[in-house]
Amino acid sequence: MKLYTRTGDEGKTSVIGGRLDKDHVRVEAYGTVDELNSFVGLAVTQLDAKIFADILAELEKIQHELFDCGGDLAMISTKYPYKAADEMVTFLEERIDQYIVEAPELERFILPGGSQASATVHICRTVTRRAERLVVQLQKLDETNPVVLKYLNRLSDYFFAIARVINHRLGVKDVEYERSALVFRDPKSKKESN
Repeated sequence: MKLYTRTGDEGKTSVIGGRLDKDHVRVEAYGTVDELNSFVGLAVTQLDAKIFADILAELEKIQHELFDCGGDLAMISTKYPYKAADEMVTFLEERIDQYIVEAPELERFILPGGSQASATVHICRTVTRRAERLVVQLQKLDETNPVVLKYLNRLSDYFFAIARVINHRLGVKDVEYERSALVFRDPKSKKESN
C-alpha cells in the first residue's frame, strides 16, 4: 500500500460522500480532532501506569471516540450512521464528577502546567476548545452529528479535571493565576461562612 496518492495535489481531499477543499471548515474541524488525538497520545506517554491506570484506560477510550467524532465530521453523505452517541457524553460527566472530588478545592483560575503531563493535558483542553469552535462554525453551514459538539464541550472539562488530578497525584501544586479573583467559590460555603 502506498502512503501517497497524489489525489490531494490540487488542494482537495476525500471525505465520506465526496470531496472538499482542504481548507473547508469541515476539514478543519476533523483535522483539529485528529490533532487533538495526537496530543492525547503524547499525554499517554507521560503518565505512569501505576499511578494513572484509570486515566490511561479512559484516554485510550477517548482516542477511539475521537476517531468516531472525526469520522462523523468527515461525513457529507447521510446514508451512513453516525458513531458518536450520548453515552460518550454521559461517561465523561461521570468521570468529571469523580475527579472534581479528588482534586483540591479550587478558588482561583490556574495557569496550565505544574507537571509535564498536566501541561500536555492542558494543551489537549485548548485544542478541544478550538475543535469545538470549528464544529460550531460547521453546524451553521451544514448538517453534522450534534453529539460531537456536546462531546467536545464535555471533553474540555474532562481534560481540565484530569490535569488537576494528575498534579495532585504527583504532589505538584497547581499554579494559581496571581491576579485572579475568587471565582470558583462554592455558593453554599459562602452562605455558611456569613
